[in-house]
Amino acid sequence: MTNYAKNRLKLFNPLHLLATGFGSGMFYWMPGTAGSLVAIPLWWILISLFHWSCNVLILIFSIILGIYVCHKTACHIGVHDHSCIVLDELVGMWITLIMLPNNNIIWIIIGFILFRYLDICKPGPIIWCHRKIKGGIGIIIDDVIAGIIAAIIIRMIYSLGSFFR
Repeated sequence: MTNYAKNRLKLFNPLHLLATGFGSGMFYWMPGTAGSLVAIPLWWILISLFHWSCNVLILIFSIILGIYVCHKTACHIGVHDHSCIVLDELVGMWITLIMLPNNNIIWIIIGFILFRYLDICKPGPIIWCHRKIKGGIGIIIDDVIAGIIAAIIIRMIYSLGSFFR
């Protein structure tokens, strides 16, 4: 993290705390992976408390809130889509996780690996959005697309497995 950005980031600020995934984005090494890992227990709590349809509404609200929070935090620290901003990873992971065929550890690991691969490598439309769209929407949208693609791939894997049974 640049000294300028580091000096401007304050975890006592609720926007900064949310944008950094409750501080998980402050890890020096692989902050996006740390944020994605934090998403898993938070998602587990959500699915244990609420019905699937309510979780979809929470996810939509998280995307909208994430656009605002990430934009404001990026403006405060003076760096667009800094690596410490990982709320977008949490949202992208939730999109992947909400579409799992079963809530078991194997599917969670597959979802995590697929999402991280897509988020790191940024194939096709993910890299285009990452480079072209700025502001809070730009910070969030590439991870939303990575989450959607990971969810589609998981559903395809699950369907193929069902086909061969």
